[in-house]
Amino acid sequence: MIMESKVLHEITPLGEHDFMYVADRHKKEFTYPIHRHELFELNFVEQGAGCRRVVGDSSEVIGDYDLVLITSPDLEHVWEQHECRSQDIHEVTVQFYLDFEREGSPLKTNPFRSIYRMLMRAKHGLAFPMQAVMAVYGRLIRLSAIEEPFLTVHELFYILYELSKYDDARELSSSAFAKISIESDSRRVLKVKNHIATHITDDLRLETLSSMVGMTPSAFSRFFKLHTGKNLSEYIVDIRLGHAARRLIDTTDTVSETCYSCGFNTLSNFNRLFRKRKGCSPTEFREKYCKTKVII
Repeated sequence: MIMESKVLHEITPLGEHDFMYVADRHKKEFTYPIHRHELFELNFVEQGAGCRRVVGDSSEVIGDYDLVLITSPDLEHVWEQHECRSQDIHEVTVQFYLDFEREGSPLKTNPFRSIYRMLMRAKHGLAFPMQAVMAVYGRLIRLSAIEEPFLTVHELFYILYELSKYDDARELSSSAFAKISIESDSRRVLKVKNHIATHITDDLRLETLSSMVGMTPSAFSRFFKLHTGKNLSEYIVDIRLGHAARRLIDTTDTVSETCYSCGFNTLSNFNRLFRKRKGCSPTEFREKYCKTKVII
């Protein structure tokens, strides 16, 4: 049974001819509920250690610095107070929109290739390493003080370009939860990924999947990890858990029903893997979302 949506859909503050919005604020606590919006968002938090950042089905407690880029309109996110004790949280939020996927977009040309690749990855939510944060720190905290609109946009693109150099930025939400279409630079990997996505309840064996693309199991196992960064078994578990997390949010199915409908053989194994990957039980995950969401 489908549940009524409890995610706040934030209305853009931008007018018809506006390009970007910058909010630079100091505060004592995080109070905004979990939400999603059409605009892209680059969110920087300083002195927020102990805050819990939720992006899709990713939940992490942050340190003193946190910088995340989100480019999907369907990806829920929130920074929660959790155990943060800071009395001076500094947050800079930049919201903007780039139609970077349309045919003929200049962002598909060579000079913007690294930015385009980063924007695609940021559909999952993208958390940047400390080295990247420090590389753009000064520009971020000065962004709201720039008075000339053109120079503000120029500065944003410079920040995006600098961030795009860091291939070790981490994708946060799983593809299944974030409702992101499956992509790959390899036709063989893409074929297997699509098969997994449409047969998550099947017994997905390495031997069967490798034979689909005419490779031996050992060769395909190495090939798959080279192109995805994950072992095949890890990828399958992540896809199943992403579907499970989505069902826990969007339906009233029991945990047991969710378990078996997403391809897990035993409830105990599902609970163990869910807790290991998400940091909480399936029941706690559902309750956490329900407690933090509002209807407006």
